[in-house]
Amino acid sequence: MTAPQIRIPLAAPDISEADIQAVVNVLRTSRLSLGPELEEFERNVAAYIGTTDAVAVNSGTSGLHLCIRALDIGEGDEVIVPSFAFIAVANVVRYERAVPVFVDIDPQMLNLDPNRIEAAITPFRK
Repeated sequence: MTAPQIRIPLAAPDISEADIQAVVNVLRTSRLSLGPELEEFERNVAAYIGTTDAVAVNSGTSGLHLCIRALDIGEGDEVIVPSFAFIAVANVVRYERAVPVFVDIDPQMLNLDPNRIEAAITPFRK
């Protein structure tokens, strides 16, 4: 079966004038990081998801890396990752000396194909 040809917009920016002004406002302060805007953002995210705390990071890669660390994934562990994803998904696994195991995506949904996961699981080696 041939997968349909789908055009995927991978990096179309969505930045409003209000977003630009908010960045300019921060650039005009003496605190470019760890300032009141960050603290407000973390409070708002925590309230939105119904928890007491949230931690903002500088990138999706950093966020994924924190997740890998929080799950205590380490050397020799295998982590199933989608074959169609930004390279950081596999890199954060490698940062902890674990092994990314690539699983193909569903050609219609473009997400990891759940029907292929079981075949990718190997006996635990740690």
